[in-house]
Amino acid sequence: MTTILSIQSAVAYGHAGNSSAVFPLQRLGIETWPVYTVTFSNHTGYGAWRGPLIPAADVREVVLGIDDREVLDRCDAVLSGYQGAPDMGAVILEAAALVKQRNPAAIYCCDPVMGDYGRGFYARPGIPEFMREHVVPAADVMTPNLFELEYLTDRTVGSLAEVVEAAQALRSQGPNTVLVTSAVFEGESAMRMVAVTDEGAWQVETPLLDRSFTGSGDLTTATFLARLLSGLPMDEVLALTAGSVYGVLKATTDLDSLELRIVPAQDEIVAPTHRFTAQRIA
Repeated sequence: MTTILSIQSAVAYGHAGNSSAVFPLQRLGIETWPVYTVTFSNHTGYGAWRGPLIPAADVREVVLGIDDREVLDRCDAVLSGYQGAPDMGAVILEAAALVKQRNPAAIYCCDPVMGDYGRGFYARPGIPEFMREHVVPAADVMTPNLFELEYLTDRTVGSLAEVVEAAQALRSQGPNTVLVTSAVFEGESAMRMVAVTDEGAWQVETPLLDRSFTGSGDLTTATFLARLLSGLPMDEVLALTAGSVYGVLKATTDLDSLELRIVPAQDEIVAPTHRFTAQRIA
């Protein structure tokens, strides 16, 4: 059975971080070992929340405790999202290196959560630099949004061709696979996902839902990684990811919910109602 060690934040109410990733992974048949970096009452988009930041040393102890069970050789991938602070990022990189030591075939997938258009950087000071200098060289898969892609590659991206060029530039720094999770260009009514690997580049378009979602990036990265580990061709991986994510976001919109409706829309994760076709573009 495919197994993922997912080191992310968690919220009690709603869906963000591991609270957005673990259940979808499980519904896709992935054995998932969640390790929490924070335990908050709700995501920070509400402007107020309660709960603790978990010290990096405690996160390290949890990972080492799993290793004590002598099971990390079963782990196929390490998944990380919002890292909180550079010391937490260092622990996550240690965890990825330990898993690869136990299973050389394992991969490290990082969603470089730092910021977005309209909000700018919301990661703590030092995290963007840590991502660019330390995480990018260590990651096998990265899933930036367009804002994060521009920062990590020091480029301005305004077209599909420039997305592919920037993704290739990011790949040259470390990761083999780059998924740009959300590319929307002025005057268009579609949202694009773009995947770039050694084999080429693919895009998929879905209708643009005119609202923002918290936790959608965590959901996207989790479902993409699950499909990637299944061994499907990249065009199918991308198409299924887009269908699953769009299905959940459409259900969330239809229900006028502030939180992702992951549980009511769980069948969309496994067998998307909306089917999209990924097109090879390079």
